[in-house]
Amino acid sequence: MKRSFFIIMSAQFFSSLADNALFVAAVQLLRSNKAPEWQQAALVPMFALFYVILAPFVGAFADSMPKGKVMLISNFIKVGGCLMMLFGTHPLLSYAIVGLGAAAYSPAKYGILTELLPASQLVKANGWIEGLTITSIILGVLLGGQLVGPVLGPMLLKFDLPLFDTGIDTPPEAAISVLIFIYLLAAWFNTHIPQTGVEMRALPSRLSSLLPDFWTCNARLWRDKLGQISLAATTLIWGVAGNLRFIVLAWAAAALGYTVTQASALQGVVAIGMAVGAVVASVRMRLEDGPRVITLGIGMGLLIIMLIFISNVWVAAPFLILLGALGGYLVVPMNALLQHRGHNLMGAGRSIAVQNFNEQACILVLGAVYSLSTGLGLPTFTAITTFGLVIASFMWFIRRWHARNCVHHRAEVEHLLDIARNDKFGD
Repeated sequence: MKRSFFIIMSAQFFSSLADNALFVAAVQLLRSNKAPEWQQAALVPMFALFYVILAPFVGAFADSMPKGKVMLISNFIKVGGCLMMLFGTHPLLSYAIVGLGAAAYSPAKYGILTELLPASQLVKANGWIEGLTITSIILGVLLGGQLVGPVLGPMLLKFDLPLFDTGIDTPPEAAISVLIFIYLLAAWFNTHIPQTGVEMRALPSRLSSLLPDFWTCNARLWRDKLGQISLAATTLIWGVAGNLRFIVLAWAAAALGYTVTQASALQGVVAIGMAVGAVVASVRMRLEDGPRVITLGIGMGLLIIMLIFISNVWVAAPFLILLGALGGYLVVPMNALLQHRGHNLMGAGRSIAVQNFNEQACILVLGAVYSLSTGLGLPTFTAITTFGLVIASFMWFIRRWHARNCVHHRAEVEHLLDIARNDKFGD
C-alpha cells in the first residue's frame, strides 16, 4: 500500500472516532435534558437526513476537486455542528449538520480509493478502511461513554478559561468540546493527502441539472446484474447496522439495566466482531467472491432476533462479537464489488453518492419507523425482533434474486465477474 493510503486512513480514523463518540454524547445530552426517548432514537435518522437530501450533489462535489480538500471541508462542517450543539441549538438539528459533513465526506473517502489503487487491491483496501473505521467505532463509543461518565465528565468540567465563561456546564457539553479538537486533528491529516492526478469534473453552472444525472446513475447501478445485488445487500446491512447502534443502547438498558456509559462498551463489542470479520474477509475474499457471502446475511438477521433471549452480559459479549463478525465479513467484499462496478459505470464519486443515498435512505426509513414505534410505546424487544425478521427476509430475497440472475442472465453475470477478475484500473 502507498504511503498516501495510510494518511487517508489516519484522517478517516480520527473523523470516525469523533463521529461515534459524538453520538454517545448527544444521547446523554438529550437524556440530561429529559428529552423523550423517541428523540434519542431520532438521532440516527437525523444523521442520515442530508445523505438522502444531498445525494444527487455530493458525488459531483467530490469529483469536482481533490478529494483531500473535500474531506477537509467536510470536517469543518462537522465542527460547525458541534458548536451549534454547544451554543444551544437543539441536538437533533445540530447532529443533522454533523451528518451533512459526513454526507460530503463519504464519497471522497471511498472514491479516492479507486483513484489511488488498482482493482486487485480494492478488497484489501476495503478491509483496511472498514477495519480501521470499526476500530474507531469501538474506541469512539468507549471514548464517548467515558467522556460523559462519572469519572472523566466532572474532571473535564474543572477546566476553565480565566476571565471567560464558556457556558459548558454539563459532562455532555464538555465531551463535545473535546471532540471538536479531534475533528480538527482529522482536518490536519486531510491537508497532507496528495492529489492523485485524476482529472476533475467541474460542477455544472445549474446544480439542478445534477438531478437527472444522479437518477440516471442510480438506475444504471440498479440495472447492472452485479451492481444491483451488491447495492441491495450493502443497503440492507448498513440500514440495519446504523439503527442497531441505538438499539444496542436501548436493549442494554432494558435487559441489563445499563447506563449510557456501560452500554457504550457493548456497542464496542459489536464493532470488535465487525473488525475481525472485515480483516478475515480482506485476506480470504477476492473481488468477484462478493455474491457468495449473501447467505451470511440471513444468519445475521436470525442472530439479531436471538438477542431478546439474552439477559447476561457474559453471554451477550461473545454473541455480539459473532453478530458483528458476520456483518464485517459480509460487507467488505460486497462493498468492494459495488465500488468496482460503480467506478466502471459512472465514476467513483457519483457511484459512492448513489450507494450512500440508498444506504442512508434505508437507515432513515428504518430509524423513522423505530422512532415512531418507540413514541407509540412499542417495547424494545419487539423492535429488535422486527429488525431481525426484516434483514433475514430481505437477505433471502436478495439471494434468490442473484440465483435468478445466474440462470436467466448467465452470460452477462459471467462477463461482469471476468471484468472483476481481470480489470487493473488504477495501475
